[in-house]
Amino acid sequence: MADSNEMTINLVVLGKTQTGKSAAGNSLLGSSDFESRLSPSSVTPCCSLGRSCRILGLLRRNGCETALRVRVLDTPSYPHSALSKEHVRDAVRAALAHHFGEEGLHLALLVLRADLPLCPDESDETVQLIQELLGPTWKDFTAVLLTHADKAEEAGYSEETYLHNASSTLLSLLSSVQHKYIFLDNHNSIIKEERNIVLRKLLNFTQKNNYQVLLKHSKE
Repeated sequence: MADSNEMTINLVVLGKTQTGKSAAGNSLLGSSDFESRLSPSSVTPCCSLGRSCRILGLLRRNGCETALRVRVLDTPSYPHSALSKEHVRDAVRAALAHHFGEEGLHLALLVLRADLPLCPDESDETVQLIQELLGPTWKDFTAVLLTHADKAEEAGYSEETYLHNASSTLLSLLSSVQHKYIFLDNHNSIIKEERNIVLRKLLNFTQKNNYQVLLKHSKE
């Protein structure tokens, strides 16, 4: 947090190839910091940090409006089509320490596709990565981001009916992270109002967590 009139939330996006991690990061930032495109192989080769401009109208603290800044760490997919799991894990761990070691991490966003069913064991590898990176309290600091929600909506599913018909694997995962989930369209640029709804939900998650952070360490 820079000052009493400004707050920063630090996020990392994690997930498999072509789940829409980079596109989700761009949506949260309101920018095109991260390369995002359809590809038969993994697009993101390394970790990179994106920063939003000051966002007004979302947050009030002590009766005064507080500007919000969002920082998103984009990561290579796990597993990756060209990099070993060990390489990705070590690169993400190093990037988290480098970018968020001083201020801490507020939330890890596990990115899944809403237009594809989540089958048993399919999310295990990414969940295991999150556990290794965040430690035993990972569930308190993880939310699920369901991308391509526009395709699910086109198929006639509201959020309620989608969850009613979701696999037990997905429902169990959502339950484990205390039902911290967000549906996100994967248009190239979501409108400001939609972005603000998503950011308010993220702020609500961090608020319920008493603005606690992980991975923070002293410079000493």
